Amino acid sequence: MSSLWKSTAVTLEMIKWEHSIFALPFALTAAVLAAGGWPQLRVLGWIIVCMVAARSAAMAFNRLVDARIDAANPRTAMRAIPAGALSGRFVGGFVLVSAMIFTLGAAMLNRLAFALAPVALAVVLAYSYMKRVTRWSHLVLGLALGIAPSAAWIAVRGTLDARIVVLTVAVLLWVGGFDVLYACQDYEHDRRVGLNSVPQAFGVRGAFWIARGMHLGMLVLLCWLIALFGLGEIAALGVVLVALLLLYEHLIISPTDLRRMNAAFFTMNGVISVVFFAFVAADVFLHR
Repeated sequence: MSSLWKSTAVTLEMIKWEHSIFALPFALTAAVLAAGGWPQLRVLGWIIVCMVAARSAAMAFNRLVDARIDAANPRTAMRAIPAGALSGRFVGGFVLVSAMIFTLGAAMLNRLAFALAPVALAVVLAYSYMKRVTRWSHLVLGLALGIAPSAAWIAVRGTLDARIVVLTVAVLLWVGGFDVLYACQDYEHDRRVGLNSVPQAFGVRGAFWIARGMHLGMLVLLCWLIALFGLGEIAALGVVLVALLLLYEHLIISPTDLRRMNAAFFTMNGVISVVFFAFVAADVFLHR
């Protein structure tokens, strides 16, 4: 039993489960918009369960599928599976359990959520193979996180509103952009072994410009979202703060200096999603 708990703890550390905060606030934003305030506590709880379970399944599956690739990359060679701290069999079981928890959560929400659960799992798991197929794998990762707002809307309403798809595309561009930046760290390795990525295809400087374009597109879509839902000045201020945080993120790294990539990738992106949710939620609650 102690071995099981130890392996589970190592797995949770490997997938950085606490980074579920990246997309969760955007899902909560959609839930608040769908409900016109806080959704029912039961619905909110199952949304959180589904979010964490889906991300856990996707991240563990990615580490499992990429074990050989990670072992060949000096930056990732000490991850748990290539380092021998976890077996592939255990991680495969963790993926299966996480997927089952996600499916259970979807079933507890409503019929449409349950029917679409396999589609959502297919999207979040598919990313792990995309770098072998296309340089635009970053956008598939963006979609994997971007479906969270649409899924949360479905969880609350049992239907899908086209307006919330704008937030899905915004998150897709946001995630895709910072994943392009993160992939710059592996530029030399990806070129050497033939893995696809935007930096590998366009160079590090080109990748930075593409990431900037994606993040600008995200800001445009967030402004459109505010207009579509008739939100006010508080939500607009949230977009301004997101823009400033993105600017800071791009200022602390450069094509010739990636030393602060973890700060840009993990810390700032967590702050961005929380800030946007807080300001949109405040706008909804104050004007409902």
